[in-house]
Amino acid sequence: MGSPSGVDPHPAEIARAVDAALGRGVAAALPLPPGLDVRRFYRLQLTGDTDPPRLVARVDPNPGAASDLEPIRGLLAQHGLPVPARYGSARGIELLEDLGDQSLERLAAGKPPRQRDALYAEACELVPRLQRIPLPFNRALDAELIMSKALKWLQWTLPLALGRPASASESGAVNAAFGLIARTCEAAPARLAHRDFKAANLIQRRASRNQPAHLCMIDLQDAFLAPPEYDLVCLLRDSQVQLPETTVQALLERTRPELPAPPGPDEFARRFDLIAVARIAKDISHYLHAASQRGDRRYLRFVPTGLSNLRAATLRAQSRDPEISEFAEILTDLPATLDVPADSRARDKA
Repeated sequence: MGSPSGVDPHPAEIARAVDAALGRGVAAALPLPPGLDVRRFYRLQLTGDTDPPRLVARVDPNPGAASDLEPIRGLLAQHGLPVPARYGSARGIELLEDLGDQSLERLAAGKPPRQRDALYAEACELVPRLQRIPLPFNRALDAELIMSKALKWLQWTLPLALGRPASASESGAVNAAFGLIARTCEAAPARLAHRDFKAANLIQRRASRNQPAHLCMIDLQDAFLAPPEYDLVCLLRDSQVQLPETTVQALLERTRPELPAPPGPDEFARRFDLIAVARIAKDISHYLHAASQRGDRRYLRFVPTGLSNLRAATLRAQSRDPEISEFAEILTDLPATLDVPADSRARDKA
């Protein structure tokens, strides 16, 4: 049982957690592909012939309140939201239901349009249900967090895109655009948001005798309070899955009236596009940073879709809010895609 990058707890700690929780052993453990953060996951095959036959071990090398899966997982389960069952824990380790590998991202790539759209409609139905949960904490999308996305764009993306640091005027344009987004979000109603409600984080739980197959949310630990449109932006402006614009608009029209105290159509559309600008820019920055600083080039293939979505969202937002016009001009001068040279800093460190 491997220990990626030397930072995960020793394999014996996971085995001890399984034994303490279920009185069973671990017959085999398969490391699952990591994401962009430091958490690691293992699919565990358990000994014995009782249920469950498998679990997923979520291993956090830096456990703490900011990264704990509980109590948010338990809160969502209490309110009937589909989340993985929890079988036990130890410091830095959570033992969770193995939902399998059929993410919405994977399913969307293999289904005909009508079935794909039905799956996305099912995903959108979870958003109003999340927002009806009484606010459980004060952790929220605030101006500092939004401006951190502007800083990443200035420090991680523009130097790669332009071949030089951002100029003073470019920095001013970026900060003005994100400042407007920050003010807009702070003035919006606060609703519970998953925060990373994208297709890769929605897994289709297998059908059972008691219920049909259905989408289940994972990666819950970063939930916060945000404007009503936030999770819909994550899902429908996902750089990793490009949806037809007709599908996006149909899903938005269907979902908006179901939200608690539904925002008006114009207010909803304005915030949706402004949040999309900040969210997509952050995603692109993270993809490029992972490639340039860690040599993780898996996400570079999503940069062209991200840039296309970012330009489109910025142009729509600019039609309502001229304050972001200078940021839109910066985007028009960028190439259709951005790459990280093979001899980047990350490779030099290898």
